[in-house]
Amino acid sequence: MDAATLLSPVALGPLQLANRLAVAPMTRVSATADGRATARMAEYYGAFARGGFGLVITEGIYTDRAYAQGYLFQPGLTDGAQQEAWRPVADQVHAAGGRIVAQLMHAGAISQGNPHRTVAKGPSAVQPKGLQMGFYRGEGAYRTPEELSLAEIEEIVAGFAAAALRARQAGFDGVEIHGANGYLLDQFLTGYTNHRGDGYGGSLEQRLRLGVETIHAVRRAVGPGFVVGYRVSQGKVNDFTHQWPGGEAQAATVFAVLSAAPLDYLHTTEFEAWQPAFREGPSLAALAKRHGAVPVIANGSLHTPAAAAGMVGRGEADLVSLGRGALTHADWPQRVRSGQTLQDFDRALLSPIADLANADRLRGYSGSKPFAAR
Repeated sequence: MDAATLLSPVALGPLQLANRLAVAPMTRVSATADGRATARMAEYYGAFARGGFGLVITEGIYTDRAYAQGYLFQPGLTDGAQQEAWRPVADQVHAAGGRIVAQLMHAGAISQGNPHRTVAKGPSAVQPKGLQMGFYRGEGAYRTPEELSLAEIEEIVAGFAAAALRARQAGFDGVEIHGANGYLLDQFLTGYTNHRGDGYGGSLEQRLRLGVETIHAVRRAVGPGFVVGYRVSQGKVNDFTHQWPGGEAQAATVFAVLSAAPLDYLHTTEFEAWQPAFREGPSLAALAKRHGAVPVIANGSLHTPAAAAGMVGRGEADLVSLGRGALTHADWPQRVRSGQTLQDFDRALLSPIADLANADRLRGYSGSKPFAAR
């Protein structure tokens, strides 16, 4: 596929983007202890826009000071100080001609670093699979969460809405609701983590209810003319190979129900975005295009131009988002445009801690050269 396909402009709801390349949300645990974005984070995000990415999606930002925070040194959008700390980030991206979306996240049962609460809460009191992530300062098995009450669910929805309004006030161009990767909204969607007997459990539609209510609350808070997206996955950070048991029929319901709400895009993520979502047949992104009613961003091992361009060229996605590719080269779009060499991702960037300080040490960064320097 011609990589020029990736460099063509595209509309995402009310946003006009310079190209079809987005930076994927990547947790970097580099905020202050009280959840404020830093000057280094502003430079980090700004570098992607200076490198030619049309859209930058932030790492997951926690939405309330109850049970939302997942990791120590994760940024938040829960008060005025956190809101204002994000303004220089948005300003740097805009100054370089890019657009920026804040990803709003509630960790739920897989929270492994929350100074606001000593317990985790989820849809049901079911211990999460897997182990906490060491490169985000976790250790050992996840705690068994307490089940959320209906009143607490209302507070969670209100937290998403309030954080979305703060994002708009801080200068962001939109928000992405994190409904993927095993975090809270995905925990409600997943049958083995949701054993509820009320209106938020049971049928697939009822397990989607919290996600849909969150979309509507966020839209009411931000109003029209502001992008609202939703991220969806099968796999989880603690259950990487999970697949929806209902196959394409389940995917059809998920994408139809979500895109019937006031969304501007869906963002699908898989390990390899072009692979069949199930044993055979279309990819997850292609299923979102087939059964949804909004543009689709595809994510998952698309750091080679051929793989990325193939998703767009085949009509399986409208945009692609890059994680490892963007971390390797903040100027990935410019390199593709000019035919420069692309290097392989260095996993040492995320070890022992997946923060900016570790990446800076590895690259000998002193603040005097661009983030993409190797």
